Amino acid sequence: QVQLVESGGGLVQPGGSLTLSCAASGNIFTFNAMHWFRQVPGKEREWITTITRDSKTNYAASVKGRFTISRDIAKNTVYLQMNSLRPEDTAVYYCYVYLSPYDYWGQGTRVTVSF
Repeated sequence: QVQLVESGGGLVQPGGSLTLSCAASGNIFTFNAMHWFRQVPGKEREWITTITRDSKTNYAASVKGRFTISRDIAKNTVYLQMNSLRPEDTAVYYCYVYLSPYDYWGQGTRVTVSF
């Protein structure tokens, strides 16, 4: 059983920055990968970035160059640094990990980009 707790969401103006955190109850070094998704009401949940056990990262085209995923193994925490935020980045952001045969999601943290 793994628990994921996101934090750091809030209201930010366009062009601003925000850092999200995902604290895991387990040892994240043992996870093959951790991921961030986001979801807008009425739309499907969208994958945005992954960090693997060997620290390789991958990003969706919509966030590449603006968002950065990182992790602190000692704190069992994964971060999502979001820069140059746009109104279309407004969503609930979720942390996710797959540990066979289960999917684990956090409760989400809301990000609103608006004046």
